[in-house]
Amino acid sequence: MSVFKSFITSDVIVSPFEVNKSFTFIGNELTASNVEIDRYIGRNVTASLWTSGSYPTGQITTQDEILIYRSIRELYYSNYLLNPDGSPAATASFNTDGTITGAAYTPNYYNYLSSTLLADRYFPTGSNDIVGVITIPSNLFGEYIKPGTLALSNTLFTLHDDGEGNVISGSLKVGDIIYEHGMVILTSDGIPKQDGYGFATYGTSSYGIGDVSFIEDFITGSNITCSFSSTVTIYETQYKCTMRENEFNFSQNPTLVSGSANTGVIYNFATGSYFSPYVTTVGLYDNSYNLLAVAKLAQPLPTSAVTDTTILINLDL
Repeated sequence: MSVFKSFITSDVIVSPFEVNKSFTFIGNELTASNVEIDRYIGRNVTASLWTSGSYPTGQITTQDEILIYRSIRELYYSNYLLNPDGSPAATASFNTDGTITGAAYTPNYYNYLSSTLLADRYFPTGSNDIVGVITIPSNLFGEYIKPGTLALSNTLFTLHDDGEGNVISGSLKVGDIIYEHGMVILTSDGIPKQDGYGFATYGTSSYGIGDVSFIEDFITGSNITCSFSSTVTIYETQYKCTMRENEFNFSQNPTLVSGSANTGVIYNFATGSYFSPYVTTVGLYDNSYNLLAVAKLAQPLPTSAVTDTTILINLDL
């Protein structure tokens, strides 16, 4: 049998907390149907005549290189085209005669970094310059990739993020990571760099960290390992079920009633002052008395006639 008692506001406490899960995918696992980590080349095609689909890119979904390049430039780098540290704020003055003196350009707020650190976002703008884009679907990274957990590697190089949005190899920056969008962007200034790993053989030529071939190998190569940790917020709700000393001290269990005709006569052992009902289960109901959740106690809990009894239920959603 059961009895009901409504919660009041102070009986329910909701506490958010973040949980993380680690993933590692190797080679063909990146393009598996339950993963779908795609990789694209974005290219600054400057030809006056451009035909859609003439520069296909993508391991899973085909896009156009020029569209990838322009989308990345607009969404994440439009404030860093003039300077890797960010474009200066407008300094224009409005004169009394209606004219404007000084620069009227205003940076876009949406791709400025939420950090007090000095920005360092290089974006190549030369003819046929490329960027590499690795996209991780949101069903894997959750709300955002946990900073400091991303690692990319091939047979020659290992990349990781420094927790501040920078993708580095050794001590050299080679790109950026957008944690909230699950996106890794590899940029190149076309100048090979040597940093511990030296130069690697690529076909009949050699290349180093930050070279165009370095990016192409990570985007088009098959021997790629990608690992990261996802972040998801779970909301833990704590329900405080309190029984006052004068509540629930009489059992409604029908086995306490003597006689097959249910005459209402209570067995003697249940009428003494020492008798106390036991709680075994707590159910959570909505306003329409629909059972939503059941909490089972490890062992039956006797109620008290002299003090309050409180049962705490934690529900994670």
